[in-house]
Amino acid sequence: MIPRLAAHVALHWQPARGTWLLTRPESVVVLNETAADILTLCDGVRDVHEITRMLRGGYDDVEPADVEELLADLARQRLVVLT
Repeated sequence: MIPRLAAHVALHWQPARGTWLLTRPESVVVLNETAADILTLCDGVRDVHEITRMLRGGYDDVEPADVEELLADLARQRLVVLT
């Protein structure tokens, strides 16, 4: 599974709030730190296992199933495309 942001979605750092946001034409989603770390790695090239390996430097207990679950939820919301 190779994730990327949907075409109508953008990932933005909001310095005033100190948080990452997913923006789309009709809404804004405020991300927690873990979700933001995952989504910054979703470039349409890396697969879930590579993303998980990269996250292990900052998260001891991250598993591919956790990453897949978040991405599947975001895909249901049409924020992420999974190929």
